[in-house]
Amino acid sequence: MMTQTALPLSVRNLSVTFGSTPVVRSATFEIAAGECLAIVGESGSGKSVTARSLLGLAGASARVSADELSLGGRSVLNLSEAAWRRRRGHDVGLVLQDALVSLDPLRPIGREIGDSLRLHTTMSAAARGRRVLELLDAVGLPDPHLRVRQRSGELSGGERQRALIAAAIALDPPLLVADEPTTALDVTVQAQILTLLDDIKRRGTAVLLISHDLAVVSRIADRVAVMSEGTLIETGPTGLVLRSPRNERTRRMIAAVPADKPRGTRLAPGSRPPATPASAERPTFTPADREIVLAARGLAKEFTRPDGTRTRAVDDVSFELERGTTLGIVGESGSGKTTTARLLLGLARPDRGDVRMLGQAWSTLSESARRPLRASVGAVYQDALSSFDPRHSVADILRAATGESGWRRAGSSARILELLDSVGLARGVADRRPLQLSGGQRQRVGIARALASRPQILICDEPVSSLDVSVQAQVLDLLDEVQRELGLSLVFISHDLGVVQHMSDRVAVMQSGRLLEIGDSRRVFTQPTHPYTRQLLASVPRLP
Repeated sequence: MMTQTALPLSVRNLSVTFGSTPVVRSATFEIAAGECLAIVGESGSGKSVTARSLLGLAGASARVSADELSLGGRSVLNLSEAAWRRRRGHDVGLVLQDALVSLDPLRPIGREIGDSLRLHTTMSAAARGRRVLELLDAVGLPDPHLRVRQRSGELSGGERQRALIAAAIALDPPLLVADEPTTALDVTVQAQILTLLDDIKRRGTAVLLISHDLAVVSRIADRVAVMSEGTLIETGPTGLVLRSPRNERTRRMIAAVPADKPRGTRLAPGSRPPATPASAERPTFTPADREIVLAARGLAKEFTRPDGTRTRAVDDVSFELERGTTLGIVGESGSGKTTTARLLLGLARPDRGDVRMLGQAWSTLSESARRPLRASVGAVYQDALSSFDPRHSVADILRAATGESGWRRAGSSARILELLDSVGLARGVADRRPLQLSGGQRQRVGIARALASRPQILICDEPVSSLDVSVQAQVLDLLDEVQRELGLSLVFISHDLGVVQHMSDRVAVMQSGRLLEIGDSRRVFTQPTHPYTRQLLASVPRLP
């Protein structure tokens, strides 16, 4: 049994303040060797600031105080930056969400990993090289001898994340802090990274996992600490907290997880009740009396790689979208989902095949001929912020989407207020700019913009993948509500199978540009016919 002073991490009454604003309030927790503690909470809850405080990275403007903040029994309160540089890597390693940003794009990953060994050990160059290969092999990166010479941009998302973990554990720190390490990854790569973190934990490393994904947490965490508004509101064994939460906010977070929730079930409290009770069965239609509003036939699209070779991003893809229904498209990164979305929106021309919209030609038209029909289809993207002009107010963004500007500006005000109301935003939001909005508010504005032209079809490409579970629930409820009220037909693209299961009437599964399986959502998720679909479903983390 380890003594208190030997714990890899011990925190007592940690508080972090920015100016006069407290963001972490009297947090107390500890982690033993070989244990994983997960701190979960919504965006802005203070969990990432807590994690960064453990590495002296809270920021120059942060004021960090604690009765105790120790790594391996040694206090790290009030360390200088030079002293922190000596402790990072040795006593604590850090894995961040975005490996592409964290890794130097100009250096091979072998040098990236080897630098910590060069700076903090007396190992020879040959010994460092052997250690780097051992680390890459330990994190499951294939062909380590080839990978050491590659740069981060030449690796897939999962490979980059493995390289980042290898760099974090290069000096064998007793504590590893993993801040949202799987958020940007598809389900199979996520499962691989979680298995890797579990292996690291089993080898005796203490792991602090920061996440808003409760299903991910349930996969590897021994204990869970729930944070809200800077305060730890509930702590306990993972199974107990997730099955029998004591705090109302914890119960709401668990209820917001969409996996295994029936179609039409509200996920967030306060959402408008659906026009049809959630428990009611949707009417069934035969192909003869259900109108086809969107049809893809034999779509194919190729691109040229930087080395001059050709890759087929979409390969003979065909499906139909029925009025008032949602077709979910799932698959791993690189499966062709987003290219398919661009073909449906007319933003790229297929090399073969065609798209018909509302019974009319679409993909074969010139852009000038297609323009009058564009009001019929709207798009909701993953990153609403990057799709807005940051100089424009919400009112300007929506006004441009309605096509009403200049001398018609005053007449568009009522439509803007109507759009804000349709997505549950207060009228005061109209005067704000995108950077003044939360992630959930920006995504609601993105949906309002998509609805501005009164479309019949919405193409939603990863519309909630960057949102925490509570905000995600609000946006999913909103999409379901506007679909019922306006009779919209949706194509819902995501790598999150739980989200797709909750939102979709029919599901299409893609891999390497090909459509492997398509059918009724309930059938695909309970009786998949293709081995790849079964593999995807087996990789999905679920609540206990």
